[in-house]
Amino acid sequence: MEKENVRYYCTAGNGMESFLIDEVKKKLKAEDVCRVPGKVVFSTSESIQRVTELKSAERLFLLLKHDTPLNLCAKPGQASNLLQSRLLGDIDSWTKAAATWSRLQEELVDRVQKVDKRGKERIEKKRKRENEEEEERKRASLDEKDRKRIKSPQDVEETEDNDGGTDPVSFRINCKCTGPLARCLSSQEAGRVIGVGVSRSLGWKSDLKNPQMEINVNLSDDQWILGMQLTRLPLANRSYLINTGVRSTVAWAMASLAHIQPGFCVLDPMCGVGTVLVEAALEHQDACFLGADIDDGQLQKANQNVAHAALGKQIQLFKASCMALPLPSASVDAVICDLPFGRKFGTKQHMTIHLPLIITEMQRVLRPGGFLVLLLTPQLSVHLKKHLSTGTPAQELDTELQCNTLEHQATFRVSLGAIDGLIQKYVREKNEPINTLSVALQAKSHSSIIRSKTFLSAFHDIMQK
Repeated sequence: MEKENVRYYCTAGNGMESFLIDEVKKKLKAEDVCRVPGKVVFSTSESIQRVTELKSAERLFLLLKHDTPLNLCAKPGQASNLLQSRLLGDIDSWTKAAATWSRLQEELVDRVQKVDKRGKERIEKKRKRENEEEEERKRASLDEKDRKRIKSPQDVEETEDNDGGTDPVSFRINCKCTGPLARCLSSQEAGRVIGVGVSRSLGWKSDLKNPQMEINVNLSDDQWILGMQLTRLPLANRSYLINTGVRSTVAWAMASLAHIQPGFCVLDPMCGVGTVLVEAALEHQDACFLGADIDDGQLQKANQNVAHAALGKQIQLFKASCMALPLPSASVDAVICDLPFGRKFGTKQHMTIHLPLIITEMQRVLRPGGFLVLLLTPQLSVHLKKHLSTGTPAQELDTELQCNTLEHQATFRVSLGAIDGLIQKYVREKNEPINTLSVALQAKSHSSIIRSKTFLSAFHDIMQK
């Protein structure tokens, strides 16, 4: 039986749309992919489970309507009628979308139940024994009259199921109007008009506190898009992270630029709480990862994240300065780093002063042909560009590198919430001069990592060299 093609859209942080487009095409074999500011619209026949595993998306919706802009007139009454006509004129599309939404919700519930089933079975057996013992004690203390008043859990469950079958769908409208359109009709008024129309046309019940379905409406002078939210929590929420650092979606995007292959050794020399490492390791389970940080508190939180995500066999953390890494030259295949925005070094000025040495040390441990991916502020980017263009004398940096060999490949401006950051991608040139000692160290350490059955033993071997 051929799978049904479903039309979705995902929201994405500013600057993340291109990463999301690449991801849906690669993982979901998506078709009819359309980029909208802050959103990506696509069709796929892949299961909803696969769709909810997207890493660069914020929220997921079932697409209901996506059309040309609304030309609303200045009079509020006429604008309301036109809005209802355009959005609610085709009731069949609403009922079909509601049926698809219900089916997808059932599939999501089935998935959660299957994932939780094994772990819960063991817990439930223990709880069942404890509950039975507790019930026996309660029954012994209750007289017959009190016992008749108590409903069993099965009775309560059956009553809830019977009642739920007759209730209409409860919903809430989340509406946003932007541009000149907002002067004609406010977001609040547009949401009220659509809500009233949905209730009248479909018989659904408005519930602002705890609705079954959230309907998202975005109206602008360019286009309008309407969808049904599929998950209560954002896809960007990571259950496997207990300590948060950089945005998980941005961390994943950084890892996607490093071209990580099976057998690679990847380094984050300023790993913080380990968000980048965890996102990369979950995506590339046949690679190995190193994380360094000078701060004991950050390393403790990183260890907690690694343990919680069950990645202890893939990720090795150690305390070290990013300006003096205890690794041989050209020993890692990729370096990914979220450069602190002036906080770890106390001030932005201190970070600027240390930047040449930090970059040069990253360059030293990176093998020729390997990728360096950085997240940094626009201000630091200016200083980095200056350093890479002018270079820093080797004698000042006390390093064996004789020239700058990082080639810039791409820059992406992404939102980090209150501020923007730049993701920059570099590659270390292959034809640079490296002394004989470096070549020997590179060959020995790099090959041992790739061939090693256990990454940790290979890492300890390198650290002892």
